[in-house]
Amino acid sequence: MSIEILPDGDALAERAAGLFAQAAQEAAAARGRFAVALSGGSTPQPFFRLLARQQFTQKVPWRRVHLYWGDERCVPPDDPESNYGVAERLFIRHVPVPSENVHRVRGEEGAAVAADAYDRELRALAARERPRSELPVFDLVLLGLGRDGHFASLFPHSPALEEVERLAVATEAPDGTPRVSVTYPVIGAARRVWFLVTGGAKAGMVAEVLEGLRVPKAVPAQAVAPVKGSLTWFLDEAAAADLSPALRG
Repeated sequence: MSIEILPDGDALAERAAGLFAQAAQEAAAARGRFAVALSGGSTPQPFFRLLARQQFTQKVPWRRVHLYWGDERCVPPDDPESNYGVAERLFIRHVPVPSENVHRVRGEEGAAVAADAYDRELRALAARERPRSELPVFDLVLLGLGRDGHFASLFPHSPALEEVERLAVATEAPDGTPRVSVTYPVIGAARRVWFLVTGGAKAGMVAEVLEGLRVPKAVPAQAVAPVKGSLTWFLDEAAAADLSPALRG
């Protein structure tokens, strides 16, 4: 695991966008495609906006990029709460990624149906691995961190935390709203996992995840551990405020 602390959210977005372009180039050259699972929430939005700028559109081999999502709300794609919808408005419509390379979760079909369909979508990605894999191997998974320690739509004490057979599951937010989420095995198989976290409101939970007692059922983000890949936390100064000097470097 590595930690990068940036001065503010804009600097974090700039750093993430630059590394995204580099990772996309490397994956496209090595394997012919760059498969990335995007996150929702407000933190990645400045990063998404940067991807639509010319300095990055020219660096990213968009025709070899495949976009997936770590989770989705069960709403239509044009709903303001749709994770896909946010990404589509902020950068997808502005870059030359082929429509067939955009693999959204069809949350409007209901959690159970959408989860089944997305499970099949992820298994199709796994089948394209060379050598063939039982798990999809994302080149990059982007994650955010909730104030309660959740990531994607895997919330504290959710039964979905115990799932090891399925790749995508129907789940619920604490307020009962239905969602679809990838599972721990999908995250663990990725080549790179990035947490993007900004703001002082997340500082206490960042410290809890990285330095607190290990209670993954209560703090799901503690259990994120790529088996062969790398894990990087990108934090702004506010989000890193409660970390010990040892972790702040």
